[in-house]
Amino acid sequence: METIAIEGNVRSDIGKKATKALRKQDAIPCELYGGEENIHFSADRKAVKDIIYTPNFYVAELNIEGKTHKAIVKDIQFHPITDAILHIDFQELVPGTVIRTEVPVRAVGTAEGVKTGGKLLINVRKLIVKTTPENLKDKIEINVSKLKLGQSFKVRDIGETGMQIMNAPGIPIAAVEIPRSLRSAGSLDTGSDEEEGEEVEEGAEAAAEE
Repeated sequence: METIAIEGNVRSDIGKKATKALRKQDAIPCELYGGEENIHFSADRKAVKDIIYTPNFYVAELNIEGKTHKAIVKDIQFHPITDAILHIDFQELVPGTVIRTEVPVRAVGTAEGVKTGGKLLINVRKLIVKTTPENLKDKIEINVSKLKLGQSFKVRDIGETGMQIMNAPGIPIAAVEIPRSLRSAGSLDTGSDEEEGEEVEEGAEAAAEE
């Protein structure tokens, strides 16, 4: 599990005036909770960018007043107009304590359907999981190599990960789309039926709602 080190300074004043002053200094107000006590602190805006603006999953290694805390980003508040980061909530990783977070999905392999002219679509980029810090992973890999034209890889097809996946089992994570050129060529044995095609469409909508 990769970590990103972030230096933090304890905030003694958490009022609006002090918070505004922090932001003017290019610092982000933050809170760490889930451990022995909640800690209000600030971090340099540049220091948090690598853990916020990335498709990857990282654990934050917070160094606050000489003490190190491992945590995950739990919530981020953005400015409604400028999208500037206003506040970050971190949840401390306590051994044996269950956490709920989102983990990226990574497709591995080349689908059979892609080799015959199809296009691999990734419908779900992240999955919601419940797990303990000991079993937390930075990604969930799905092997799409056996997918033929019109077939999909659903949540239920994921093997053992050590994490409890909270998304609905029937949601298609990835699917091989049949190109219009192949559809117009006439009937095609895709190894799937209409029911599967409908499920892909419905699942994609469900994934979008997530």
